[in-house]
Parts: sequence; structure tokens; C-alpha cells
Amino acid sequence: MNLSKTQSLILLHCIILIWGFTGVLGKLIDMPSTFIVWNRMLIAFFSLFIINILIYKKTFPHTKKALFNYLFIGTLITIHWICFFEAIKQSTVSLALICLSSISLFTSILEPLIQKRKILIYELLLSILVIIGILIIYKHENIYNNAIILAVTSAFFGALFTVLNHKLIKTGHKAMIITTWEMFGGMFLLTIYLILTKELNIEIIPTGNNIIYILILALICTAFAFSVSIEIMKKITPFTVNLSVNLEPIYAIILALLIFGENEKMSTEFYFGATIIIFSILLNTFVKKKKVAKNN
Repeated sequence: MNLSKTQSLILLHCIILIWGFTGVLGKLIDMPSTFIVWNRMLIAFFSLFIINILIYKKTFPHTKKALFNYLFIGTLITIHWICFFEAIKQSTVSLALICLSSISLFTSILEPLIQKRKILIYELLLSILVIIGILIIYKHENIYNNAIILAVTSAFFGALFTVLNHKLIKTGHKAMIITTWEMFGGMFLLTIYLILTKELNIEIIPTGNNIIYILILALICTAFAFSVSIEIMKKITPFTVNLSVNLEPIYAIILALLIFGENEKMSTEFYFGATIIIFSILLNTFVKKKKVAKNN
């Protein structure tokens, strides 16, 4: 793809809308969360594997250690997605996406520990705002407390695998190879889990509308969106990408309200807590931008 900057920006927001639609699909698909994730990873793996062969001419990890790392991180992604979809099924898309935003809190703690750098005070302070926002939601949406815990757990594993993947990228691993084998690793280990718990049965194969929703989730929301997100980085800065991605919860809430209507409407306190969380995320992004500009 030879994209202009304008085309890249348009594609970026299309991708964010697609990612926001992931939560909506999780609500629409009438299957257990484990089955949704299994199908998503299976189809995404084969799609990315084919992309690697046709475009990048590379398919397999270079070392056994690399493969082990990908399989391990794939397991973390599996837990992240299962908790996320289960949170949606037990509550609303809006609530799950907002609580998932606590990923910034966990990243501010995990990244310094894994990357062996100092913890930044401003990140911790802004993360406190995220905690306050979640506590407000937890208190006033107490019928969804279990879903909130699941969403926050999903955020923890999301932060963990993101930081580990960032470390892999920094040490020369290829993004497409990483993701391809993480999808395989997550699907493979989830298969073992389903066999051991005797939950693997014919119902894991989607039928009816679920087939369409699963294909959209795996091919468009996973394989396509990931591939294009790498391509657009050639034309636009990481800051622009990060700032725009922070709009995902807002896009997701709007989409959910349009599709599910009254079922997605929450209390005034929920939106107050959500505003605090989104504000802290945007402020964190701007502070980082300022620090980068100052260092340059």
C-alpha cells in the first residue's frame, strides 16, 4: 500500500471504529466467551499465516525460544479476550470498554518493572484518576460488579501482553510473525483447556448469524485491522496513533447506543466515572507528547 498521510489518518479512524465494534460483536455473538475467542484466534491465525506467506515471505519464528515467548503471550491474550467478552455478556458494551481503559493504570506499573526503568510519578497520579473513575462506576453499577472485575482483569492481562510485545519488537522480532504465532498459541492452549474441562463439543462451530459475526471479528477486527495498523505507521506519528486509539471507548459507547439503544443506557454516575477515566487517559497522552518534544 502506498498511502498518503490523509488516507492513513482516515484509515486509522476506520480501524478504531472497527476495534470499537469488537465489543458490539461480543454482545451479538450467541456463544460462550471461550468459543468466541477460540474461533477468533483460529481464523485470525490462518489469515495472518497466509498474509505472511504471500506478502512477507516469512512464516515461522527463527528460534524455539521465540516460539515459546509467542505461545506464552498468546495465552495472556486468550485470558484478556475471554475476560473481556465475558464482561460484555454479563453487563453492557459501554461498561466493559470503560473499565478496560484501566489498562493505562496497569501499564504504568508493569512497563517500568519489565523494561527495568523508573516508575513515572505523573503516570501513577493519573492512574489514581482511573481508579477513582472505576470505583465510582463500581459503587453505582453494583449489579455489574462481577463484570467490572472481569473487565479490569482483562485490562491487566492486556497491559501485560502489550508490554511484553513491545519488548519483543524492540529486540528485533517482526510484528506479523509475533501476532501470527500468538494467535496459534492462544488457540492451541485454549483447545487443551476445553478438552481437559470437557467443554469442547460441536457447539464450538458457529452457526447462523454467528458465522457472519465470527468472520467479521476474526478477519476484519483482528487480521485486517492489525495489518493496516502497521502500514499506516509509515505516514503518521505514534503520538497521533495513541491519541486516536484513546477515542475507542467513546466510539464503542456511541456504536453500542445506536445498536442496542435503551439496553446500553447507564446511570449518570457511570458517565461521570467514565469521563474521569477518559480525561486521565487523554491527559497522560498529552503529557507524554510534551516530554518527548522537550527531549528533542
